[in-house]
Parts: sequence; C-alpha cells; structure tokens
Amino acid sequence: MVTREHIEQLINPRINQLLLVAQSSLPDSQFQAFRKIMLNEFGNSGLGKELDRLFKENRYKER
Repeated sequence: MVTREHIEQLINPRINQLLLVAQSSLPDSQFQAFRKIMLNEFGNSGLGKELDRLFKENRYKER
C-alpha cells in the first residue's frame, strides 16, 4: 500500500534539487520567495493536505 510517507520520499529529493537550482540562479530575495512558495505548495498546507484528504477518503471507502 502506498502511504503519504512513500510519496514524500519520492517528491522531497526533487524539491531539494529544484531549490538548489533556484538558489544558484536567483537573487536572494527572489529565491526566498520561490522557496516559500515551493514549501507551501508541496508541504503540509498544499500537497500534504490534499494527500491527507485523499488517503482519508480511501480509508472511508475501504470500510
């Protein structure tokens, strides 16, 4: 069974890679804004919340 943790393990290295590229390419103020957006979108307030909802729905359907 796929879990949220499995998905995060696949996504997090890619996020880190994108942040490294952005850090090397953007001025600091733009990088900080980009970093904040990336972490919000892929963290607990974005994708994480959607994954929680998806897994919660799937658990409900399995009953």
